[in-house]
Amino acid sequence: MPPRLPLGLKQALSPLWVPSSLAQNVSRRSFGIRSLEPPRPNRFNVGQDLPVLKSTNTAALERKAATTPLRTGAIAVKKGMTAIYDPETGKRTACTVLQLDRVQVVSHKTRQQHGYYAVQVGSGWKHASNMTKSLLGHFSAHGVSPKRHVHEFKVKDESGLLPVGQVINADWFQEGQFVDARSNTRGMGFAGVMKRHGFHGQDRSHGVSLTHRSLGSAGQGQGGGSRVYPGKKMAGNMGNERNTVQNLKVLKVDPENGIVVVNGAVSGPKNTVVMIQDAIKKPWPEIAFKQAVAQAA
Repeated sequence: MPPRLPLGLKQALSPLWVPSSLAQNVSRRSFGIRSLEPPRPNRFNVGQDLPVLKSTNTAALERKAATTPLRTGAIAVKKGMTAIYDPETGKRTACTVLQLDRVQVVSHKTRQQHGYYAVQVGSGWKHASNMTKSLLGHFSAHGVSPKRHVHEFKVKDESGLLPVGQVINADWFQEGQFVDARSNTRGMGFAGVMKRHGFHGQDRSHGVSLTHRSLGSAGQGQGGGSRVYPGKKMAGNMGNERNTVQNLKVLKVDPENGIVVVNGAVSGPKNTVVMIQDAIKKPWPEIAFKQAVAQAA
């Protein structure tokens, strides 16, 4: 421990007694830990022509305006997969059958009250005795029957807000357009690291016994801080997570039965709830512009 200076000597050496002419020439050292990798300018965030980023709600809505759909989506139920054959070429196209069950607009979210525009949509039916009083009052206040599934879809502006109580049928989507499907993946329960993360496992010989499919070492010794790093891939619950499949083409639409057939696979088992909406990475369908103009007029 370094020796301590007397109190009187400390006062004598304080900066208050240093002449102003000498104090200007004294270079003060800034103590601290210098970063080994200081932030470097990026060609994407440096430029005179780039706008200044803002943190207001208005600026956030403007940044998301190009990727926010013009109209609401719908809640569907996955009925299974099938295939469609082209009679001319004989090509087989795998597809998923989605069915809309009494889809109806429940309420709205407005920018003045909630900060953004959205349409709350309900699907199915549920007995009033199996619902809480708060949810039952919410449906009765808007004059809508109790729904089993409720979800909201963001829209760009108030022109995409449909009237409360309007029914959304399968003809809301047109053949040839692209949609995004959001649903939960198939739940697989508790899974090991080989199934969950694709670990190759341990050796079948060289002294390894009864631990061929196990994780092995989960962390370091003294050099790694004697701890397990956050985000370490380990055994645990697998599946049952929200997944979005983008750019699914609508192949067939059956308004009478409420069926929408999309190309490819949709995450989840049969009877899973799927939210479908206009794809954000594809051009908006022409029907969306017609409805927006009609509502504005």
